[in-house]
Amino acid sequence: MTGVAAPTSAPSGAPVEAVVFDYGGVLTVPVKESIAAWLEADGIEPRSFSQTLKDWMSRDAPAGTPIHRLETGELTVAEFDALLAAELTTTDGRPVDPVGVLSRLFAGMRPDPAMFALVQEVRELGIRVALLSNSWGNTYPRKRIEALLDPVVISGEVGLRKPQAPIYELTLARLGVAANRALFLDDAEPNVLGARVVGMRAHLHADSASTRAALAALVPGLRPTPNGAPV
Repeated sequence: MTGVAAPTSAPSGAPVEAVVFDYGGVLTVPVKESIAAWLEADGIEPRSFSQTLKDWMSRDAPAGTPIHRLETGELTVAEFDALLAAELTTTDGRPVDPVGVLSRLFAGMRPDPAMFALVQEVRELGIRVALLSNSWGNTYPRKRIEALLDPVVISGEVGLRKPQAPIYELTLARLGVAANRALFLDDAEPNVLGARVVGMRAHLHADSASTRAALAALVPGLRPTPNGAPV
């Protein structure tokens, strides 16, 4: 992000009016757990997958990699499955079945009840809550998230992706909230940095407990531990 000025810090004590949540790895259990189970079940050499991720989504990756095009909806899931399968190797030398690769990769990704409860609590305190997610062809629990979060911004549906500025700006416009009054939560550091570039506050999510504590410091009335838990 060379050539982009660092965002002005939000005024000390400025109230948070909206919290924007990522989906995979924030409102769900860690994605790495699902990936590990898939690698083992399909007998895929982990280094072949990690190298492909590095080539396609690291900060040094060229624009327009298959992951970038998947996230913006330019590639179908079936097209991406075939491209990914071609890059992977197995522990016994078999070719990787390209049909349903992403479905198997995400099979173990489940909603995190503690994080959904946190969203509900933040909302009940009068704070806007929104979703901003880069889609990898995921099937989202649309009824559940749309009843709870507004707006819901999915990269493949708007043709934009994190960590590029336009998708954060679109989310803020739909919220009608100034950047320095919005807090963004994501489990990927590049996406957190991208939010800060447009002036948003941002927190790198690791687990529900530390994220709740970070939110409690900014949202009046939010307990640093769940109801019923010792403070």
